[in-house]
Amino acid sequence: MDLRARSWVPRLLALVALALIPWTLWLTLSLPSRHVTQHYDVAWIGFDVALAAAFAATAWSALRQPRWLVALAAATATMLLCDAWFDILTSSGGGERLEALAEATFAELPLAAICAYIVIAAERFQDGMRHVLPPTAAPGGALRARSDATGAKQSERRHHDRHA
Repeated sequence: MDLRARSWVPRLLALVALALIPWTLWLTLSLPSRHVTQHYDVAWIGFDVALAAAFAATAWSALRQPRWLVALAAATATMLLCDAWFDILTSSGGGERLEALAEATFAELPLAAICAYIVIAAERFQDGMRHVLPPTAAPGGALRARSDATGAKQSERRHHDRHA
């Protein structure tokens, strides 16, 4: 993305944030408090599959591709917060509400906090991972060492070819 393209992105995001204010007010006044849908089950199944994929991708990134770790942990934390919010607000009360509150309290919110910690303290988390994992499994460890050595050899060849 060139410099001109990057300069309009913050303006667009700010405009959307401002546009969401009247939209949210309109929804507040116009949406019914109860709505029945035919695909409620599919929506939740799809969300939980996406959440499982986000967890798997975050775990993979923590072990193998730290470049993506912050973005994936942030996405996973956000999904967990949304999951807790909608579980609680769409529960029908009574035992179902208590179950949603228990899941939020003991699973979704603590896991979101762990993911938020990864986002906030990414370097500290990755340093800790280096101490836990064997050297060949450390993030970027063996692969990075090999690619650095390969890159140095290729650089030597280019330098040699230019001056030969």
